[in-house]
Amino acid sequence: MQLPIDDRILESLESSGMILSPAVIAINIDKSRDEVNRRLSILVEYGVVTRVKRGYYEITAAGEQYLAGELDADGLEPGES
Repeated sequence: MQLPIDDRILESLESSGMILSPAVIAINIDKSRDEVNRRLSILVEYGVVTRVKRGYYEITAAGEQYLAGELDADGLEPGES
């Protein structure tokens, strides 16, 4: 969970304040939908994004803390939320 795309995905979710699909995120960060979809799966594993329902995601409190610099990504483990 250390790629620049991860931060851009989290920033998109946070700044919109909305539940978004991979396609919407991809358009807004100029990446492919497939790439965003792969990274979202990883971000969900690390507990910084949650899958609201199939194809729709939102940032978690941990994701907001990470963006605010209050949470170190190195300390996150897959499966934590």
